[in-house]
Amino acid sequence: MTKEELLELSTKVCKNTLMETLEIEFTDAGEDYLVAKMPVTPKVHQPDGVLHGGASVALAESVGSMASYVFLDTDEFFVRGIEISANHVRSIREGYVYAKATYLHKGRTTQLWNIRITDEDDNLISIVKLTTIALPKKK
Repeated sequence: MTKEELLELSTKVCKNTLMETLEIEFTDAGEDYLVAKMPVTPKVHQPDGVLHGGASVALAESVGSMASYVFLDTDEFFVRGIEISANHVRSIREGYVYAKATYLHKGRTTQLWNIRITDEDDNLISIVKLTTIALPKKK
């Protein structure tokens, strides 16, 4: 699949989902990574006006799960996140955050993703580890 086809598929399957609600947009893809961005607005703030950690985790799980989805044979498997952990290291009030999911492990059943969330100046906002599982579709 070409980069353009990966991004088009990623956008298409997100209609009427949390990703659309959070305005997550897939922006770049390669053989072993996927990138998405999300605007930081009051919609994703915690009460004191900075990006909510839960919104960061939703962005990370969205990009990591989508990466598993587009890099696996989804005619045969469906993907589920089974574990996620996040460390938030910097706050942000406005602009965009970017999440880049890269493989740490690409197994037949489980996939382990490293997801770096950065701001527009490439400052680290959060680092997330996501484990996904590929489950066979019943025939």
